[in-house]
Amino acid sequence: MAIESWLRQLHRTNGEILANATKAKIRNIFSVIFNHAIRHEWLEQGKNPVTLVRQSATRRSDSQVLDYGEIQALLAQLSGSARLIVMLAVTTGLHRSELFALKWRDIDFGRMMVSVQRSVYLGMIGNCKTETSRRPVPLEPRVAADLWIWKETSKYNNPDDWIFASKAKSGINPLWPGVLLEKVIRTAVARAGISKRIGWHTFRHAYATLLLVANGENVKVVQELMRHASTRFTLEIYSQAQLIAKRAAQQRSVEAILPEGVADSPPSIVVATTAR
Repeated sequence: MAIESWLRQLHRTNGEILANATKAKIRNIFSVIFNHAIRHEWLEQGKNPVTLVRQSATRRSDSQVLDYGEIQALLAQLSGSARLIVMLAVTTGLHRSELFALKWRDIDFGRMMVSVQRSVYLGMIGNCKTETSRRPVPLEPRVAADLWIWKETSKYNNPDDWIFASKAKSGINPLWPGVLLEKVIRTAVARAGISKRIGWHTFRHAYATLLLVANGENVKVVQELMRHASTRFTLEIYSQAQLIAKRAAQQRSVEAILPEGVADSPPSIVVATTAR
């Protein structure tokens, strides 16, 4: 019960409650640790208390998805590194930890590819989550051109420099994602008239959803682009994308039946009769 209570109150550094999936992973790590203790006979055999800890991995709510118009409106409100970061996020699907850990030597401008070599979280540099995460990511030519311009104008453009280096830290550390999100991106979201709650994962989720819904790409192709270990994760996004597509189709149908400016007529009552 103590572990369940502790999991419930876990928050990110920006004050947001941790996702259920993240809490479930933490619970599983605890279970592995206790199993390790049992294996070394520091605990009684079969007495792993974490097996009784309940923690759902189900999403609390559906992820917010930005459409093309909203992405364009947001980019119009951004400039400099913030605009480029969002552009990369919505066109490559990179995780926040991967995006801010990029160095110039990770970019192959000739082949227009990004090599994902490391991640950064709370200022700590580490490895990528999985081997699948290390797969190279393609760059669209116009995005690669914007990245090249940023390199030419950046003070920190040596191979081992962070692409998004912190000026406050004299380029020693990359930018802090939480600060950039709260002070720059979310204020730009408000100026763009977007009412959705935006987080870093919103951009990755929007990338996958737009590939599936707007472009109609094959699920396997999207899996490769998203660097998912299996299609299970991609299909979860696909099912959400399909719901968005269904709602859009339904809306078009309703708008055709009830066009704006046309007064609604009183409902008619249809009496069903049985043929004798």
